[in-house]
Amino acid sequence: MKEKQTSQSMLTIVMICSMIVWGVSWSSNKVLTSFGTPVNLGVFRYGFVVVSLLLLLIPLKTKLIISRKGIPFLLIAGVLMATYNYTFLAGLKNGSPGAGGILVTTLNPVMAYGLGMLIDWKRPTKNEFIGLFFGIIAGLTLLKVWGNEDIFAKPENLFFLLSALIWSVMSKFTSKSAKYGSPFAFTWWMYFVTLACLIPFCNFTEIGKMIQTTDIHFWGNVLFSSVITVTLATTTYFFATSKIGAEKASSFIFIVPFSAAIFSFAILGEKLEIHTIIGGLLGIAAVYMINKK
Repeated sequence: MKEKQTSQSMLTIVMICSMIVWGVSWSSNKVLTSFGTPVNLGVFRYGFVVVSLLLLLIPLKTKLIISRKGIPFLLIAGVLMATYNYTFLAGLKNGSPGAGGILVTTLNPVMAYGLGMLIDWKRPTKNEFIGLFFGIIAGLTLLKVWGNEDIFAKPENLFFLLSALIWSVMSKFTSKSAKYGSPFAFTWWMYFVTLACLIPFCNFTEIGKMIQTTDIHFWGNVLFSSVITVTLATTTYFFATSKIGAEKASSFIFIVPFSAAIFSFAILGEKLEIHTIIGGLLGIAAVYMINKK
């Protein structure tokens, strides 16, 4: 029992660290959108992800074997990941990245719980309901919706709404990964399928130009976005979905917008406003309530 509690505590700490990385990644990915199209950048990023995760799994002696029954789940998750890559980067390129980050991170857990209720016929507990309420209020506060009413009316921000829905559905598929082999092996193959889905639509000439660029901002953000954000942080998230379920794992995403604001303040010197602090604390309270025993 004690070992199980220790394992859960470690998973919680690692998930919080992963969400902080995700918060930083919004600004990093926004920089990347100036260097290419969502598809070309996706091929570039997931090429790094497939190689870097494989190099990580080899010393861990993780077998890349998946049960045949898991292949349909794997293929669907990979296609959804490729679609998410497009909507996510298209939203950053054309929409409002700050607002988009809040929209996606607020709607993800809500949609995940909604899907869980429909698929598993399971109602949220009292604590989960309170946590979801806190999360919604946190999102509206972070958006400062009382002075930004048209945020939902901008067509470009629909990319973020689609991203939230796609990610929620994808999380349900990855939550079943442990049934078909190692969750890490499932995730690696999912990234491989994602890359395979993007390659037919990419422009190899433009990708060649990306490889030849010497801009440190490009390479720094590519490595951070692929190796740190996806290979480490996102893989940790998918592992968590297989252990605690898509709903509870997605609740940690409420931390992302606050961590993004804190790092923007610390690194970029952006103003940290009172509504950001209140919204961020409500998001943390949401995570606590949803995961409280």
